[in-house]
Amino acid sequence: QVQLVESGGGLVQAGGSLRLSCAASGRAFSSYAMGWFRQAPGKEREFVAVISWSGGNTDYGDSVKGRFTISRDNARNTLSLQMNSLKPEDTAVYYCAARHAPYGSRWGPDFGSWGQGTQVTVSS
Repeated sequence: QVQLVESGGGLVQAGGSLRLSCAASGRAFSSYAMGWFRQAPGKEREFVAVISWSGGNTDYGDSVKGRFTISRDNARNTLSLQMNSLKPEDTAVYYCAARHAPYGSRWGPDFGSWGQGTQVTVSS
């Protein structure tokens, strides 16, 4: 399994930007598709973005498309999420997740490894 640790969360005003990072250790990072999910208080976990193991394929949730960008650096075993034009409804705990497969999924249970999460709070 791969171990995941998120960082980069914080408090930002609406319209601002944040960059989340996920550091991976353990098994070969490049053999995993990676994803970002989020969960707001009282709500179900929501798909945010996913990237293939090579980085050549990405997919985004409708609510973040055009504002967020997922990327990975297989040489540094890191996953990133650049979040621009943030809105109060983006407030949530953000989790990175790993799937031991070439391509990701929008369905959380397809991912076998999860980080502990990082809080993102967007004020209006």
